[in-house]
Amino acid sequence: MTALLCSLVAGFLFAFAIVVMPGIGALNDLDFLKAFRAIDLVIQKNQPVFIIVWIGSALAAIGSGVLSVWQMEGLDRVMVITAAAIYIVGVQVPTVVFNVPLNNRLQALDLEDLSETEVAEERRSFEIPWLRWNWIRTVIATFASAILIIAAFKI
Repeated sequence: MTALLCSLVAGFLFAFAIVVMPGIGALNDLDFLKAFRAIDLVIQKNQPVFIIVWIGSALAAIGSGVLSVWQMEGLDRVMVITAAAIYIVGVQVPTVVFNVPLNNRLQALDLEDLSETEVAEERRSFEIPWLRWNWIRTVIATFASAILIIAAFKI
């Protein structure tokens, strides 16, 4: 279950990295900010499947790491604990520390009251760090998922 949930999150982040952000990235500054806000608002309104997968992946990773201490041995134990730790530290923590605050700041802006220059600056101060942290989360989520899949199938 942990491998599945973490893989779903990795896929979600990957889709944002290669489709969503490049797609809305082609928009002008104001439309880009509005489009991202609309997408983020779906998540902020607690879209149930997203919440189950996102929170479920974190809980499953923690649970798997803890259970592996008692139920696994050797390399399998190390792999599950390592995958769980890097998933929490490399995906969940940056989300809470970097991406969500950027999203919340964008949600709070009154875009209609900003000048063109201010909108352009807001986009730059949002888009560049958000993309950086999304790529970091994507790579780490994919790596953690791969480790969990290998551990599950003992390949």
